[in-house]
Amino acid sequence: MPNIKPVSDLRNYTEVLRDVAEGAPVFLTRNGRGRYAILDMADYEKLQASIWLMNELEKGRRSGEEKGWLSIEEVERSLGIADD
Repeated sequence: MPNIKPVSDLRNYTEVLRDVAEGAPVFLTRNGRGRYAILDMADYEKLQASIWLMNELEKGRRSGEEKGWLSIEEVERSLGIADD
């Protein structure tokens, strides 16, 4: 179950931060609507790595569509691991 608190609870920020854990962010609301998320640093780093990976995969997909795809043999040959 998500941990949701009003942003006014930040007056006692040590209590709010105590509730933040890896895999358990705290969501803050302002005027009854979701506004902020406080994440554990490990979760933030995983999120950033996921975004980077998705961007790289998209670049590869675009490159394949624009310049053509390589066969597995061509990839192996370019890496020097082709069976001869």
